[in-house]
Amino acid sequence: MSEPAHDPRQVADPQQVAQYQLGDAVLVGGEGVRAWDSMGREYLDCVSGTFNLLLGHNHPEVMAAVRDQTERLVFASSSFQTEPTNRVMQELVKISPANLTRVNLRSAGGSTANEGAIKIAQYFTGRRDVIVPFRGQVGQTLAAASFSGSSRMRAPFPYQFPGAVHVPEPYCFRCFYRQRPETCGMWCVQRIDDFIAYASSGSVACIIIEPISGVGGNVVPPPGYLAELKAFCEFRGIVLIFDEIQTAFGRTGRMFAADHFGVQPHMMTVAKGLTGSGFPLAAILTEERMADWDRSLHGFTYGSHTLSAAAAVKTLEIVQRPGFLQNVLVSGAVLVDRLRILQQDHPVIGDVRGVGLMLGVELVEPDGGKAVAKAQAFHRELHRHGVVTRVSEHGLGNVIELRPPLILTPSDAHLIADRFGAALDTLT
Repeated sequence: MSEPAHDPRQVADPQQVAQYQLGDAVLVGGEGVRAWDSMGREYLDCVSGTFNLLLGHNHPEVMAAVRDQTERLVFASSSFQTEPTNRVMQELVKISPANLTRVNLRSAGGSTANEGAIKIAQYFTGRRDVIVPFRGQVGQTLAAASFSGSSRMRAPFPYQFPGAVHVPEPYCFRCFYRQRPETCGMWCVQRIDDFIAYASSGSVACIIIEPISGVGGNVVPPPGYLAELKAFCEFRGIVLIFDEIQTAFGRTGRMFAADHFGVQPHMMTVAKGLTGSGFPLAAILTEERMADWDRSLHGFTYGSHTLSAAAAVKTLEIVQRPGFLQNVLVSGAVLVDRLRILQQDHPVIGDVRGVGLMLGVELVEPDGGKAVAKAQAFHRELHRHGVVTRVSEHGLGNVIELRPPLILTPSDAHLIADRFGAALDTLT
């Protein structure tokens, strides 16, 4: 008699039924900067979940706001107004750069917000191409991945959305043009004209850029770069979109990276930290001249979700409180200073860079090359020391990404650095 056929529904191990690889630990709780797994082990969450827990795990005020909303109204279609969604839009206009006066709240995540911004730019300009920096992360949908600045995200798929033009990013530590920022004349802006002339269709709608790259390695542009890029776009009628999905709402110590760099984009996308504690919501902010837009052209069932909006209202209130942004700057400075002290004794650290609490630590080989294998090993070692980090370029880069919740205290910044140092000592 033959054995009965294997029934995957009876398999107890989630690793055998998940379509993707799962992590080994099972998280069962979290509070603030800390999370705990089913074995009782504590972690310092230095990536804020997936860069989205701006206020840490289970912020009590956000949780209370959501519980209160569940007792009144959980969901409403976009055919109706609700108090939370109205307030989110009003607050976003109030705190955003002054030229951004319109809010599209009909996306639930960053990928669709970025796609929506591109669609608006194409609709408004009547042009097609999208310029994206090398390593730029636009999103995970098929169209967004087609635009993203990494071939790895496009290679597995036979059909890609056309119109992407990829240009060198302002990565001064590894300058594409082998220049120095003080003498290069901002080639990474000026030579975009060559890419438009020879690599595009000749019809460019927009440039979409993270003011500080996230997945691409926490690259901070040199002074003046974004202002030069804005002038470049204005002269050519190109829409400049800031993807602030990782940088918004205080991550840099200012409300937006646009504020930190003193540049007003024509459009801005926000998501991730908008709701503070993990509820999905995204928004596109545009100038008034882009208000002529048919709502049916971009909308999703769970965009402007009522519960998420309630979380966002409370989050936006909290990040505007006196002292909140100052704490980001103080705690970020403590962490950067400690990491740079470690750099002096550990030549594997080639660069420590970042603004506020958006930090990156680039690991290098003795010859200055990218220490990819060491970055992956160090990431695992940090996990063993109870520090949760990520590695750039979806785990295949050489930069350790640090994005702790913005409620991080200086004492916890010191604790992270202590564990960082202990993990460094194990590298060979």
